[in-house]
Amino acid sequence: MDISIENIRKEFERFPALHDVSLDIRSGELIALLGPSGSGKTTLLRLIAGLEFLTSGRILFGNEDASHKSVQERNVGFVFQHYALFKHMTVADNVGFGLRVRPRSQRPSRAEIRRRAEELLELVQLPGLGKRFPAQLSGGQRQRVALARALAIEPRVLLLDEPFGALDAKVRRELRRWLRELHERTGHTTVFVTHDQEEAMELADRVVVMSNGKIEQVGSADDIYDAPASPFVFSFIGASNALRVHVEAGRVYLDDRPLELPRTNLPDGPARLYLRPHDLEVSRDEAGSIPGVISAVRRTSGARLIELEIGGRRDRLEIELPAEQSHRLNGRLAVRPRKWQLYRDDECRLAS
Repeated sequence: MDISIENIRKEFERFPALHDVSLDIRSGELIALLGPSGSGKTTLLRLIAGLEFLTSGRILFGNEDASHKSVQERNVGFVFQHYALFKHMTVADNVGFGLRVRPRSQRPSRAEIRRRAEELLELVQLPGLGKRFPAQLSGGQRQRVALARALAIEPRVLLLDEPFGALDAKVRRELRRWLRELHERTGHTTVFVTHDQEEAMELADRVVVMSNGKIEQVGSADDIYDAPASPFVFSFIGASNALRVHVEAGRVYLDDRPLELPRTNLPDGPARLYLRPHDLEVSRDEAGSIPGVISAVRRTSGARLIELEIGGRRDRLEIELPAEQSHRLNGRLAVRPRKWQLYRDDECRLAS
């Protein structure tokens, strides 16, 4: 099922939660809505579901305008962060609930509902647990039951709101792999909300990065990490540094020191140089490089994070180096960027 979101706006008591948002989702695609709290990602998901209604714009399911249709009319499956299972019902009854409450003319027989529940529990790798109650399951198992219940109604679209947010890190990683495999088997058009960058980039075919009620960038994990479209995306996705510089006649200066970077087309004036910790390398020569004093060293797995204080500025750089290389470093250090992105200062202020 293709979904087209066309110039939608959503206001809550005149507060604009979404501003003129447009997005095309292809049939069978797994899409992540990623952003900080208040970015509008959950509002967008609820608008797709029909749990909220638009202020303006429209949402198409295929060629059908679904903007004013109810949740039932849209036939979407919804999975919440906190499972929302019925505690007094068995697992099998929870899974079959959406089928049992259909109008009599559309309701399958009891035997068919029972067969469908067993089939879905097998699909979500919980065979034989149909007679248990939610309290007898782990958090990860409950979330699988919630997903089975959403799939039971054979939805046109599957929507997940922070589906693994209430689980611990190890269980989240296991369920991410499982959900990706399940999606590849079922082929549902799926949209999920998350604030976890790793989750979005590992799971999704495309990631929609949102901020302040707008879409900043849509693309694959490689697109948004390697070619961020704005200062916000660069700073939000992965670890990053931002260094205040200025541009004169195409040259980039750190204070009065020219950096050994290719000439830029940016106009003269203040700018910010965005750098990832792993894209900085140690330089033997301070000329054209970024010098500073090591102020902290931290170990992370097979690397060390080194914090570099840049002169008397407030700016600090975080550098990631192999653990064995960092043993030989102390005191003063100069680094050169292998990759970077340069933005005008006013763009960065708007993004922050």
